[in-house]
Amino acid sequence: MAYDEEYELQAARREALPKLEVPAPFGVLPYNAARNPMSRSNSAHRVSMAMAFRATAMVPQIFHFESGGEFAVALEASLDPELYGLEVQLPPIRYPWPWNKKGYRDHYFDLRLTFDDGFRTAVYVKNGKALKREWIKAEIDAIFSCVTEDFADEAIVVNTDDYSRPYRDNLRRMWKHCQSPCEANDDILEEAAHTKNYWLLKDLVAQCPLTGAEAWQSALRLIARGRLAADMNAVFCHQSRVWLP
Repeated sequence: MAYDEEYELQAARREALPKLEVPAPFGVLPYNAARNPMSRSNSAHRVSMAMAFRATAMVPQIFHFESGGEFAVALEASLDPELYGLEVQLPPIRYPWPWNKKGYRDHYFDLRLTFDDGFRTAVYVKNGKALKREWIKAEIDAIFSCVTEDFADEAIVVNTDDYSRPYRDNLRRMWKHCQSPCEANDDILEEAAHTKNYWLLKDLVAQCPLTGAEAWQSALRLIARGRLAADMNAVFCHQSRVWLP
């Protein structure tokens, strides 16, 4: 059968679908943001997750992330014990853009982090390839120049290339075990980390009175809190090199 290029082109085209609306299950707060990013994409990895913060009275709330990179940034921020609340897809900021007919564009910041002291950080998330483009650099300058004090105290750019796949896997594992804190076990493992000789995580676990599972979970929580250190770009396992920060 002859190759039909037009057929292939037609097959590649997809009908636009409405954005996914995720209903909140019982006991979970609904998604609450200015923009819904849950559209179909051939390149970006959409993520939806329920997370709880002190800003939500520790009640889980649905958060949508436009990419796996945004999700990784949010996960890492959530591990900070001083983080009070997280917001995604903020109300748009209008900034001058003379290269279109309107003369302006609107930007929805990916994340806004609020800390215990009230300090707020707006986060612009992009991959390294995009950040090298001159028009992206000009856009960032224009957007940041329009960030007012009532919106955020600072605005930062985060390069998602800094989050390798092992790094993201480790973030998910740490976040999972931080949802079940056990300060007593963490203190026991931390004391062993300060008083015993070890090189690998398995050496530390062997010298700790906790069970293997308890010590493993405590190790991930200690790394998440910066009380124990390991290579974030290598998937954590019992062969991981660990040290005191």
